[in-house]
Amino acid sequence: MGCNNDCSSCGENCASRNAPQDLHEKLNDMSSVKKVIGVISGKGGVGKSLVTSTLAVTLNRRGKKTAILDADITGPSIPKAFNLHERAKGTEEYIFPCETETGIDVMSINLLLENETDPVVWRGSLISGTVKQFWTDVVWKDEDFMFVDMPPGTGDVPLTVFQSIPVDGIIIVTSPQDLVSMIVEKAVKMAKMMNVPILGIVENMSYFMCPECGKKHFIYGESKIDEVAERFGTKVLAKIPINPDLASAVDSGRVEMFEGDFMDGAADELEKMLEK
Repeated sequence: MGCNNDCSSCGENCASRNAPQDLHEKLNDMSSVKKVIGVISGKGGVGKSLVTSTLAVTLNRRGKKTAILDADITGPSIPKAFNLHERAKGTEEYIFPCETETGIDVMSINLLLENETDPVVWRGSLISGTVKQFWTDVVWKDEDFMFVDMPPGTGDVPLTVFQSIPVDGIIIVTSPQDLVSMIVEKAVKMAKMMNVPILGIVENMSYFMCPECGKKHFIYGESKIDEVAERFGTKVLAKIPINPDLASAVDSGRVEMFEGDFMDGAADELEKMLEK
């Protein structure tokens, strides 16, 4: 009696209950994105933005159109890595992403602020709403890959991304410390709860290659990432060394100029995904 056929707002467990509705937000008519890849971690400071940036650069060099949605609203770092200081433009209906020197589309809260050093002191609902708008209101033209750089943890923003954006898979970023297993497990469990495929793990600060003796030195202890990946039924996509040149390139906004093959394995896996 009185059924309006909207099962999403009804608590009754009747036999005629419909299947759960798709909550994903639709792109605007001017946008097209083939694959959306989330870059996440269970803790901060492990290098999500570094991985996001270098993946976008690597695939861009291979002729793919790449974009970055910076979902870390309170701690955005993507514009700095690409030396983007201009303000994004828009109309009453659309927002246009800024373009890096090599043609990567980027949208970040820092591209909308009057001063890029102004803090974003917002409640969770406003932050989540902004992330949604970065997906629905920004003109993402003919993107092969969009990388979503998420804040650490399993809070409002990752939940909003998984519920609102059709994420095709996630990459978990971690570091080679003893608590790596716990960090990965948190991210794995959230991905499974949200029914999002796990593409693999990237270990940052994995080792240091001595330029004099040519040997690998494991500053944070011997890596256990292969065992951790096997435990959770996934693969290691990359092991990024401690590299002063890479760190300097990111800090000075020259990540597109850095030459390195650290992310080639991860890029190979993503290209296979696109072919499917």
